[in-house]
Amino acid sequence: MIRIIHYREKCIGCNACVEAADYRWRVSRKDGKCTLLGAKAKKGIYVALVDDDEEEQNKLASLNCPVRIIRIEKV
Repeated sequence: MIRIIHYREKCIGCNACVEAADYRWRVSRKDGKCTLLGAKAKKGIYVALVDDDEEEQNKLASLNCPVRIIRIEKV
């Protein structure tokens, strides 16, 4: 399993994560920021535990993020 950590407050809504893994990321219509689907929020930090088969695409999302607010960790 992997843990995806998203610091959403700092998101600029560039859509790079959505392009890399559109099944896990969406752009919010309310504020234009990207949202990590299936995540739980705690103090503005969103965390999702997902299977290893999503690791490659979400690492790409992390690397493509221009503000570097997506972290991927092995669990």
